[in-house]
Amino acid sequence: MKKIFLYIFALLAIATGAATARSATPATAKAVPPRPTAPAAQPAAHNQDKKLTPEAPDLDKIKKEVLNPKSSYYYPKLMERYEKNETVMNLDDYRHLYYGYLFQEDFNPYRHSEASTKNENLYYKQNHTRAELDSIITYAKEALADNPFNLSQMNFLIYALRARGKVNLANIWQYRLNHLLQAIVSSGTGADMENAWFVIDPRHEYNIINFQNAVAKQQQYEEPYFDRIEVEKKGGKESATYYFNIRNLLEEYYRKFPDN
Repeated sequence: MKKIFLYIFALLAIATGAATARSATPATAKAVPPRPTAPAAQPAAHNQDKKLTPEAPDLDKIKKEVLNPKSSYYYPKLMERYEKNETVMNLDDYRHLYYGYLFQEDFNPYRHSEASTKNENLYYKQNHTRAELDSIITYAKEALADNPFNLSQMNFLIYALRARGKVNLANIWQYRLNHLLQAIVSSGTGADMENAWFVIDPRHEYNIINFQNAVAKQQQYEEPYFDRIEVEKKGGKESATYYFNIRNLLEEYYRKFPDN
């Protein structure tokens, strides 16, 4: 029951757009002040996936499909659909999109762009002028052009777009963010090593935690390829332990950068 509860709780947390748009802070960052936001864009009823059950991704199969030009999951085609804001993309599409990025030549889970750094410094200010909001939008787009699955920058972009009254565009990005998070959460329950969540970027561990209004208190690497994170929820009244599987991101990273 505990595993099922954790899974359902995570899905519900992801679906709450107001919490999503305000709480995605890195573990080391200061608290984010409350910010105006509109309700998250939700998938149309006919696009809802069937009842979800956690399932570890078959990464060997995903690799073959995203690299096969004849496959419906061929990565350039999939990314083109994503960039066209197709709302008919389902969970399988997003799982191939997210995990398929592991096998693209520009994949590097440890790179951090200059635009990301500038935006983090700006975003965590107490208040923003219109010019600063426009700068957040510009920096976020630059960071996402470098790394399309920088979930923190997506969150920054959504906040700034909403604050500038560009609600429709913010809803598009909210839709993308919700479904990418859903792809991660669908990979397990996070309750133990056997059911760990699979991530392609270590920073996504903290995105998942923070989007649940939880705070990471302690992180520890556990052999052979897991991150274990102790968290507090509800102002320290509750605690939990989450596990993340980072095997494949490490394998791909060291394949590309063997001297690191």
